[in-house]
Amino acid sequence: MSRTSYDRFLTVFSPEGRLYQVEYAFKAISGSGHTAIAARGKDTAVVITQKKVPDKLLDASTITHLFSITPTIGCVMTGLIADARSQVMRARAEAAEFRYKYGYEITPDALARRMANINQVYTQRAGMRPLGIAMILIGIDPEFGPQCFKLDPAGYFVGYHATSAGQKQQEAMNHLEKKWKKLDSGRGADDAVKAGKTLSRAEVIELAIEAISTVHATDFKPDEVEIGIVSDGEDENPKTRGQWRVMDTEEIERHLLAYAEKD
Repeated sequence: MSRTSYDRFLTVFSPEGRLYQVEYAFKAISGSGHTAIAARGKDTAVVITQKKVPDKLLDASTITHLFSITPTIGCVMTGLIADARSQVMRARAEAAEFRYKYGYEITPDALARRMANINQVYTQRAGMRPLGIAMILIGIDPEFGPQCFKLDPAGYFVGYHATSAGQKQQEAMNHLEKKWKKLDSGRGADDAVKAGKTLSRAEVIELAIEAISTVHATDFKPDEVEIGIVSDGEDENPKTRGQWRVMDTEEIERHLLAYAEKD
């Protein structure tokens, strides 16, 4: 099919009812060369992504795809990193405004809905382009426990037990689905919520590490991945319990070794 002039404008539908510019934004995510994976369990939500330092002269500590939005909500961004920083700044502003207006911290689902609404406007107005990023939010909801949401450039958002974004998204999703079905003595496919409640803090971290290692067929070194976590679990340090934080390389190394030994 010739795309001719239907991809010249963001706001023009093709005869098949497609918006090509929005589809190209999805291509920017899958072509970014990164894969991000998120999972949640009984009391923990975790995100993991690759960390690639393209040049030896770069300061590796300044390269990250993990961002804090509020003390209890963090995200992993996949796609164009400059777009990601812009989106994160907007998310922080929205969260701060909510806190100021209502007197309590925004919940992960309210933030996801607000950011998805903003993304949708970018697909509708000619003055701006969609952002070439997928945002995976994790946080602890005071009522519902650990939460995980994925947003896309079209303005769609949905909650997940485990999800993936980026280069090997489909392979990772297939792997996570297989693992989830085996949970709760093989009853994971019947009741995904109940199966998720069986996962402890260590098991959620292991699930994420296993997924990213399997789809890339690589044993990652501690400085090649980034892990962000929000946990209410007993194993979490009481000082950081319920708070978003990014693991340091020593902690990542411990979890990678634990996974390697289990193999």
